[in-house]
Amino acid sequence: MSSTSRSNAAAEPSTPQPASPAGAPSTRVLRQFRVVFNSVKSHFRQVEREAGVGGAQLWALSVIDRRAGIGVTELARELDIHQSTASNLIKTLVERGLVATSREGTDRRSVSLRIQQAGADILRSAPLPFAGVLPDALSALDAATLTRLEQDLGKLIALLEADETSGNVMLSQL
Repeated sequence: MSSTSRSNAAAEPSTPQPASPAGAPSTRVLRQFRVVFNSVKSHFRQVEREAGVGGAQLWALSVIDRRAGIGVTELARELDIHQSTASNLIKTLVERGLVATSREGTDRRSVSLRIQQAGADILRSAPLPFAGVLPDALSALDAATLTRLEQDLGKLIALLEADETSGNVMLSQL
């Protein structure tokens, strides 16, 4: 191209070019977050539609079924949520007749949880994975990938100045 045609091209009004399908790295990563969030949301909707309970309730039911007699503190630990969140989950499950509580052992303050027949019926009809698609996918990743992901997400969380205690809120409750 000659210098004259270059200067003429520069003088012509430019028409906006469509963004390349790949886009900037930040746009591609944003799209990936959308794919992850939409996949999680779709699974929660499917659980609600097919099982009639929320994703967090289904996960709690599956843990109680697997670990009959588990207490609220251990359930909270297994679900990686705050104990008050676990207590609220249990309250709902008990009110719906899906879980029964009993006080066993020497510490009468401690509550043991057991699944009821209605809860077991829900587990039979519910789509897998009970813990949700994101925890299931994360558990399938190798240690090196998880370490890298944890470090990179830590940087993102710092830039967002996000409250890290919100990590104790289940995704199905967002």
